[in-house]
Amino acid sequence: MLFKKIGIIDENFKYRPDMYVGTNCHRIVYVSSEPPEDEEKFFETYDGKGKVLMPGFYNAHGHSAMTLLRGYGENLPLDRWLNDRIFPFEDHLYGDGIYWATLLAMAESIRFGIVSTTDMYFFMDDMVRAISTAHVKSNLSRAISNFGTPVSESASLKESEQAIKMYYGMDDGRILIDACSHAEYTCDTDMIKAIADMAKEYDVRTHVHISETKKETDECIARHGKTPAELYYELGFFDQPSTAAHCIWVSQHDLEIFKEKGVTVASNPCSNMKLASGMCNVPPMYDMGINVAIGTDSVASNNSLNFLEEMKFFAMTGKITSMDPASMRPEQVLYSATRAGALSQGREDCGLIKEGFKADLIAIDVSGPNMWPNDDMANALIYSADGKDVCLTMVDGSVLYKDGEYTFLDVEKACWETEKAKQEILKKL
Repeated sequence: MLFKKIGIIDENFKYRPDMYVGTNCHRIVYVSSEPPEDEEKFFETYDGKGKVLMPGFYNAHGHSAMTLLRGYGENLPLDRWLNDRIFPFEDHLYGDGIYWATLLAMAESIRFGIVSTTDMYFFMDDMVRAISTAHVKSNLSRAISNFGTPVSESASLKESEQAIKMYYGMDDGRILIDACSHAEYTCDTDMIKAIADMAKEYDVRTHVHISETKKETDECIARHGKTPAELYYELGFFDQPSTAAHCIWVSQHDLEIFKEKGVTVASNPCSNMKLASGMCNVPPMYDMGINVAIGTDSVASNNSLNFLEEMKFFAMTGKITSMDPASMRPEQVLYSATRAGALSQGREDCGLIKEGFKADLIAIDVSGPNMWPNDDMANALIYSADGKDVCLTMVDGSVLYKDGEYTFLDVEKACWETEKAKQEILKKL
């Protein structure tokens, strides 16, 4: 495809109007202000009038199949939300329900420009099946909790290892498998160490919730004399490239650990505010050079996957936590939404509009009244644009969504099957 006379967010996260971007197979092969000499070699052209092309969004933390629980645990703090609503429901999950719920999440993700998700949940076979059907990218992980069950008896640890062996690198590398500890309060130290050892053995990335609430952090310190980040550091969990979700109640020493070990912080502002967990203080992390990406968390606590909305809240919460309106510069926010998330997933050739990089691209319609007038397109994309302004989503050079039409997904069926699965589970509660 050749995108013609289209505005772009370039590799330095600056806006450039009237550009030409060409893709061939999986990659971007042409970026210039001038049309290519061999324009006829591109199979399809795309009129860029009134559009902006930018890298797709990399959702750095999610639980996709929790579309089953959208709106189910409202107006509760995290501990009650989990223990009173989420965990009892999850005891009755089953594979086909996970498949349809994940597929529904992918339809919503694609609609809002998300090209890849770092995902932790259950039923790995069915999650992989859904991701493959949707033709998107994902770093999937089996959420491991043991609540004191001996490591040798852990079915979830074995399932995680099996998924790494079976699925890592599937679909031309679109599907990767990470090793996941759900959190300190659901895993004992033996389990955390076992997961860290497994990640090292298979050389995969790790994923964990860290310091999402003050209660979680205080209770960890009471149990171990260390913050969650310090405990995971001591147990070797961060020896592999890691994504730590939330990181709201972190100390300066925790941030130094993240910097030393190259840990990505995945900030989830909408979920954190909805559960009244707090707000991640991003500006000091930026100042230290920590890789900060953006996650939606699940629609059970968000309640949407509208990534442009998430990006706006991410920018504003950073301003309010620092009490500095000049913080969270637009190029930093756009980087966190795209390149930082790609790097957190180990996708080195993704997240930029640059020749040779994977063609994970989205087009945003900027012709609507919400985008006029504006003096700075990068700022307008963060604060004025809406997820429904996404008019094209492309992954590895393949168009997955364009102007209301999905290439591979039957969204109506995914909605119906997910609702059916939810009702079946509710009957068992």
